[in-house]
Amino acid sequence: MAAVLTLVSAVDAKGFRRYLRLRQDVEAIQERNRVLSEQNATLLREINALRNDPAALERAAREELGYVKPGELVFHLE
Repeated sequence: MAAVLTLVSAVDAKGFRRYLRLRQDVEAIQERNRVLSEQNATLLREINALRNDPAALERAAREELGYVKPGELVFHLE
């Protein structure tokens, strides 16, 4: 009887195969959550730096907005 129930569970789409598929889905979601948590932590550090560190703010303005100080020469190399 146990062998029959095991076979039915392995073959039935709502049995053991579904359990394995759901387990893989949970693992994939947990990994995605881990990656997103790391990204959130990185962004939070960047926000704090931009709020509290004038050098970080200047770097961001130069890199993202192309700002230069008066009297500086900019060479674009491509």
